[in-house]
Amino acid sequence: MKTSKILIVEDDERLQKMLRDYFTAQGFNITVVGDGSKAVDAIYELQPDIVLLDLMLPGVDGLTICRQARKNFQGKILILTASDDDFDHVVGLEIGADDYVTKPIKPRVLLARVRSLLRRPALPQQTESETLYFGKLKLERKYKHCEFDRKLIHLTESEFDLLWLLATRADEVVSRDELTKALRGIEYDGVDRTIDNRIVRVRKLLSHVQDVSKGIQTVRGKGYLFDSHAW
Repeated sequence: MKTSKILIVEDDERLQKMLRDYFTAQGFNITVVGDGSKAVDAIYELQPDIVLLDLMLPGVDGLTICRQARKNFQGKILILTASDDDFDHVVGLEIGADDYVTKPIKPRVLLARVRSLLRRPALPQQTESETLYFGKLKLERKYKHCEFDRKLIHLTESEFDLLWLLATRADEVVSRDELTKALRGIEYDGVDRTIDNRIVRVRKLLSHVQDVSKGIQTVRGKGYLFDSHAW
């Protein structure tokens, strides 16, 4: 019988030990990561059957990890949260989590949730999410809809497409060449300022509700970076 692999992403050492000991005793193969900045790499490398993912982590928060991991991970993700805020729970489920358990953790309840998730059929290969959340920023691809702090931001279709592309590559530098090819279907000639002007316009529109100077960063000589933590 196959031994299920669990990756525990939790920085609280006492809770780490409790979960590791409990699930090891139940016959699971356990790996523990305590730093959020190492979690996505660990998920990709290990490809566990299920990830127990804390929301509040050093380095990178749990929602960001969940969103990034879903690009190349089809296993189950169960969020561990000390928050009773429905918003956190809903966002977690919408960006790819399968379930959540509220702290303080009751091991037998958590075990039942884990076993229930593992009985579910594996996810089909996922298509790109239609809704993205970054702090107070919400993007809905289907309707080209942008909100910040529940206020509608009026973007043209081309402006939304630019923001969406950057957001789906959050925390990565995206070159002008990549942006030009993706959004205009042509090679960047080193002179065309269309993308740069569109960036200026998007920043200006968003600046009415938020200082976005750090949200969409210019990386000199390389391109643009959408900072997932600036919203």
